[in-house]
Amino acid sequence: MQPVRIISGTAVPLDRSDVDTDQIIPSDWLKRIERTGFGKGLFAEWRDDRDFVLNQEQYVGASILVAGPNFGTGSSREHAVWALEDYGFKAVISPRFGDIFKNNCTKVGLVPVQVPAEVGERLLRAVEADPTMEITIDVERKTVSAPSIGLEVEFPIDDFTAYRLVNGFDDVGLTLRHDTEISSFESKRPAWLPTA
Repeated sequence: MQPVRIISGTAVPLDRSDVDTDQIIPSDWLKRIERTGFGKGLFAEWRDDRDFVLNQEQYVGASILVAGPNFGTGSSREHAVWALEDYGFKAVISPRFGDIFKNNCTKVGLVPVQVPAEVGERLLRAVEADPTMEITIDVERKTVSAPSIGLEVEFPIDDFTAYRLVNGFDDVGLTLRHDTEISSFESKRPAWLPTA
């Protein structure tokens, strides 16, 4: 995974609450065997509506999703996070996330930014009014800001998760930090023990 320190860009306002992972990526997309290509299925059932926000030209190229409360609830499908990332989102801002979804985000470098409900509402309305508004998320400082509306707030993210994101460590990367020690241990294992 790529290191994530600062994300700066425009946003898509998804003014819906209780968006579950089945709505983020419908189950008929779960037959794919690779981890890419899920962006086409992001909110697939809603995208049939020509007025759906992702179909609106002014939001093309946005890298941040500003969602209502309870985003990413439901089943633990990682595909929901993969779809958001594959579509081009680097962060999701919401007043509340499903716990498993939030954890899955941090494992691939999609930053879940949890803000107070009034801040989430303010950002939704501001992005609806001005699709060109810039939002900046600073993972090291643990802040989200929108200078054009005079907003800067901290968001909760534990130090270890921030460390992982800033350094680009997925689970494999965390293990590979100890490659020398692992190799040393493996070189001393008795030959009769299984190797795999």
